[in-house]
Amino acid sequence: MTDRFHREYFEELYGRSEDPWEFATSEYEKRKYGRTLATLEGGRFRRALEAGCSIGVFTAMLAPYCDELLAVDTSERAVELARERLSGSRHVRVERRTLPEEAPEGPFDLIVASEFLYYLTEDLLLATLRRFEQELAIGGSLLVVHMRKEVETYPLQGDEVHDLLNRQTRLANVLAVTEPEYRLDLFRDTENRAHRKPEGQS
Repeated sequence: MTDRFHREYFEELYGRSEDPWEFATSEYEKRKYGRTLATLEGGRFRRALEAGCSIGVFTAMLAPYCDELLAVDTSERAVELARERLSGSRHVRVERRTLPEEAPEGPFDLIVASEFLYYLTEDLLLATLRRFEQELAIGGSLLVVHMRKEVETYPLQGDEVHDLLNRQTRLANVLAVTEPEYRLDLFRDTENRAHRKPEGQS
């Protein structure tokens, strides 16, 4: 099995190009971003997390739907570029974090993971899923989107990611979209229980 993609891989990519996947110009990304935002149905989110924000192109689109948005990426260079892009949005914070090891604490009403999870091994993907489930607010949503084009060097493929999530999560799948280019799954916490630690527990 291919090992996870480490931070150094991404730093090298951003060192060669400030937009290595053409997030700002790709027609594929534009179509996918539009469908992803439509999935939110104009909802408003008190606190949201975007995992794998890259240079912040989608972050800027998501920000108007959120009272507070935390965007994270493993690459320091990507974080710098995202901060520049979001400099006018005071309710958006961009941090360098590697998931799942440095997953932020919730609760989050919305967690978005787009084009990110297939860089992890299966074990790390499932560990990340458990952290997402743990930090999701009651009634919160987990929105996951990945391309379906196979890339042999990736630890997982897009379809594998979504199949694993659907088999392993305790969250309810409330929307599944399969397009030739990408898959989108919207999961929701429908179990009426809190995920916050009991008072006094560290």
